[in-house]
Amino acid sequence: MSLESTLLIVKPDGVARGLVGEVLRRAEAKGLRIAGLRTMTIDRSLAEEHYGEHRDKPFFGELVAFITSGPVVVARLDGEGAIDVLRTLMGSTDPATAPPGTIRGDLGLIITQNIVHGSDSSDSAERELKLFFD
Repeated sequence: MSLESTLLIVKPDGVARGLVGEVLRRAEAKGLRIAGLRTMTIDRSLAEEHYGEHRDKPFFGELVAFITSGPVVVARLDGEGAIDVLRTLMGSTDPATAPPGTIRGDLGLIITQNIVHGSDSSDSAERELKLFFD
């Protein structure tokens, strides 16, 4: 593995439910380092750019509407194999099938409000980190 950076977003449902500290605690406990952190409300144009690869999918509008519906916390996480480590820590997209012990498995309920986003590849991480931290 190599040293990597990845984007973590605690989505509006996670912020509203007071789970930011728990999500960040789990990332740090796993060995990831918080290299950047901020609270923001994502505007529509940034959301559309962030979810651009889903633009032609039927759920695109719902994704954009949800991520812009309230404040989020965005973090740049650094660590060995950070992208895969965070993806494993988050659990599968659908909280109903995410394993216990994962963020989504322990804290999530429905697929459309699944608490967190994490970059899914090094290309995505590079693109997404530029959107939120450059």
